[in-house]
Amino acid sequence: MADLSGVIIGVTAERRAEEFIGALERNGATVRHAPLIHIVPLPDDTKLRAATETVLSEGIDVLAVTTGAGFRGWLEAAEGWGLCEQLQDTLRQARIFTRGPKGRGAVRGRGLTEEWSAPEESNRQLFAHLQEIGVSGLRVAVQLHGSPLIEHTEALAAAGARLIEVQPYRWEWPADLQPARRLLDEVLGKQVQALAFTSAPATSNLLSLARERGRYDELLQALHGDVVCACVGPVTAAPLTKVGVPTLQPERQRLGALVKLLVAELGS
Repeated sequence: MADLSGVIIGVTAERRAEEFIGALERNGATVRHAPLIHIVPLPDDTKLRAATETVLSEGIDVLAVTTGAGFRGWLEAAEGWGLCEQLQDTLRQARIFTRGPKGRGAVRGRGLTEEWSAPEESNRQLFAHLQEIGVSGLRVAVQLHGSPLIEHTEALAAAGARLIEVQPYRWEWPADLQPARRLLDEVLGKQVQALAFTSAPATSNLLSLARERGRYDELLQALHGDVVCACVGPVTAAPLTKVGVPTLQPERQRLGALVKLLVAELGS
């Protein structure tokens, strides 16, 4: 049976990193953990609370759920404010659309029911579907995750939607960038055989870090050469795809599937 003995893999995730690393190590890999993003929860954020209170006061016709973690985080923040039950009652009156099974699971976990879930698990498909059903004049709440989705929300606004953007999390650089810098040096020194990415901001931040250190061209050369870039899905891979870096992606956008792919591609 193939295993990853002797293979060094860089893991760039913060969320669920322990689970991911454990699975790789059980398959024999040596892991270099270097988070390239830090997820900041915003239960006390004034903008998040203001958006929530707007949803409660005005009601909504449509809710777009882009991530399971973001949806759960929103309701957890509402619990802290004593608004969760009221929020769930409000959302129960809306048509709910999710980006995929993770969002669908989070919605159902709160006793709510989605009308439709994107089969491709992509924001592109989710927001295209909203355009197809028609949003002119409707109050549409969009649950964001770590960053704005300007290309999608602007299109909804142009189609006549009355938008409420709800952002329970935001991304920022980790407080300690030394592990990320060491990983970059090891990639350029041909000491790492693969990099694993589970979020687009982490993928993008690796490229940004290389630019800041004046080693961007070297990194692209390495990623076009012997270093395998494995991404959990096309959204995560997008920053690399944009600059022509080849990536491996599992058929199912799951950590377990990503581990199996790495074992199949790199296992001895």
